[in-house]
Amino acid sequence: MAHHVHTSHPKIVQRINRAAGHLRSIVTMIEEQRSCVEIAQQLLAVENAIASAKRELINDHIDHCLLHAEEGNGPQQAIEEFRAISKYW
Repeated sequence: MAHHVHTSHPKIVQRINRAAGHLRSIVTMIEEQRSCVEIAQQLLAVENAIASAKRELINDHIDHCLLHAEEGNGPQQAIEEFRAISKYW
């Protein structure tokens, strides 16, 4: 499939970088022996940030890559890629 500019990718990178920052702060929280409830809350925030980035990426693929299938290797390739990415939904 042809490569296209994905305008959502910078936003996805920003979300992942934010999650990475949260992970680093969680390590500090553990080292400082902070409350397990506080740590669990931050872990959930990281999970949600990663899930949001994943959802954005998959939706971008559906909206962008599948719509441009005729420019690449055609509908069959697009269907195969959709099957592959749908495993991660």
